[in-house]
Amino acid sequence: MAKTINSKFKMNDGREIPVIGFGTWKADGDTAAMSACEAIKAGYRLLDCASLYRNEAGVGEGIARGIKEAGIKREDLFITSKVWNRMRGYEKTKAAFEKSLTALGLDYMDLYLIHWPAVKKQFENWEEINLDTWRAMTELCKEGKILSIGVANFKEHHLKALMETEIKPAVDQIEFHPGYTQMETVKFCQENGIIVEGWSPLGSGAVLADERLAAIAAKYGKSVAQICLRFAIQNDIVPLPKSVTPSRIVSNLEVFDFELKDEDVAAMAAMPLFGWSGYNSDEVDF
Repeated sequence: MAKTINSKFKMNDGREIPVIGFGTWKADGDTAAMSACEAIKAGYRLLDCASLYRNEAGVGEGIARGIKEAGIKREDLFITSKVWNRMRGYEKTKAAFEKSLTALGLDYMDLYLIHWPAVKKQFENWEEINLDTWRAMTELCKEGKILSIGVANFKEHHLKALMETEIKPAVDQIEFHPGYTQMETVKFCQENGIIVEGWSPLGSGAVLADERLAAIAAKYGKSVAQICLRFAIQNDIVPLPKSVTPSRIVSNLEVFDFELKDEDVAAMAAMPLFGWSGYNSDEVDF
């Protein structure tokens, strides 16, 4: 059980990952730099970005500033980015990674992910595409440019081929929040030693405005956002909340001074579908 902000989960490659991270989606330019810096000063050590977000330069600026202002070292941080769909495949993945590394101003990446799987709906050779992308990432890992490799939005049938390779995925980052938990994928990953990260852990406005969650939050004197993050952590999932408001950046870390009771965790897990982004990795056309 995660006890403090400094708690970590052990990954299948022997490395450790912080139990909570900071998301950077839809944060542009100066805002990305400001929020990344504020996150580091608040105590976040895992920062998650992606080439698709088109803000890696801003995040990199914020990382550099945050390291200096927080008085920490680069090695204290766990920086993640992702290869976008149009850059799948061996050569394109290598080029995409180098571009992201340069934009972030880093010498190495702690974790690099395939952002979405190539799937049967779009490609007859979808599995081969994923394996070619994975081969490039494996080589970059062996070269020390990436310390850990993983995927995002992969279901069990997407993961199986990668798990037969030399380095199996250390992480699968999926949408996870009350109302959309993807427990089948979570169960498969956890049974196979793959850490699950949760994007959109606070769901949409529908989740944050939900009266059932508000009632649970009131029992602990916490916000709905805080119990949603704690819900992820108690399911051994790394939530990746995103905010550009300094006060919320801080409050999203205030989830280690309480523990949800088993019945509340069960009630949150049993909620029917709501607040879902609508993205199904087998059906997306991007």
